[in-house]
Amino acid sequence: MTTLLAAVLTVLLSVTALLALARLYRGPSLLDRVIAADMLLATMIGAVGAEAAVNRHATTLPVLVVLSLLGFVGSVSLVRFAVREQQ
Repeated sequence: MTTLLAAVLTVLLSVTALLALARLYRGPSLLDRVIAADMLLATMIGAVGAEAAVNRHATTLPVLVVLSLLGFVGSVSLVRFAVREQQ
């Protein structure tokens, strides 16, 4: 059962990452690329969290916290930069 769950999670997260990379590459505007990068980071966080849940360990919790803070600070910074560019 755990192996099936890990396989399904791997497929879903891989598809999500590929779609985010496609949007990152094709995004016509800066904000599209920012959202795609944020989605890619959220997918990475989900993958690390899923790996920790499947293997039943909490040693990756600090990695999850750092990735979450990095995503938040990066998104806020880029959106503030984009707002300044439009004015």
